[in-house]
Amino acid sequence: MARSIFLGSLWLAFVLYAFLGAPPNQPETLELITALSGGQWDGINPLIIALFNIMGIFPVMYGALLFLDGDRQKLPAWVFATGSFFLGAFALLPYLALRRDNPTFTGRKNWWLRWQDSRLLGLFCLVALLGLLIYGFSAGDWGDFGTRFWGDRFIHVMSLDFCLLALLFPTLIKDDLARRGLGEQNWLLWAIAFTPPLGAALYLALRPPTPEAHENPAAPSQTLNTAEVSRP
Repeated sequence: MARSIFLGSLWLAFVLYAFLGAPPNQPETLELITALSGGQWDGINPLIIALFNIMGIFPVMYGALLFLDGDRQKLPAWVFATGSFFLGAFALLPYLALRRDNPTFTGRKNWWLRWQDSRLLGLFCLVALLGLLIYGFSAGDWGDFGTRFWGDRFIHVMSLDFCLLALLFPTLIKDDLARRGLGEQNWLLWAIAFTPPLGAALYLALRPPTPEAHENPAAPSQTLNTAEVSRP
């Protein structure tokens, strides 16, 4: 209950701030969004390019947890996962606030769930995220970004959205660990929480697969060791 109240309050505060407290929109905002979406990046600060594209990687990372977490949830997780591509934390926070704990997976994985559960998807997220961070930090203009952050609602809210999505990822990790027989490995949860967002992507690239209903779940004391990482 406390978690739901906190996340619900955070969502409400974020919505109110985005519309009432953030800097005003700028005349060139729509043109900037169109250029970023169309890959016309000439003359755009690499930090903004990296940030915009990372906001497309985060929903993929969350989806790798949400689609399995949606098993036995009353809320349709796919709706919120899809919405996060367009609205980021605005779409995800209601799900995080209203979902129930779900430490088990009792069904069977179809091709879509197998893809969401695969290390290949996690590896894609890790490589893309790392590449974008290196590009943004090495080539970006921090002075220009700071000016835009304090003067442009689009950049301001997108930056805060990035921070929220990076920090909220561990709220889904505890149940994901339990579904994989790693429920007692609390150090993984803390490691991910203190290394956002790369820790989350690394976890997705290394985590063992979720056992299906006909399989024997891994023992709770199982660790994320070298043998598991090398398992197909």
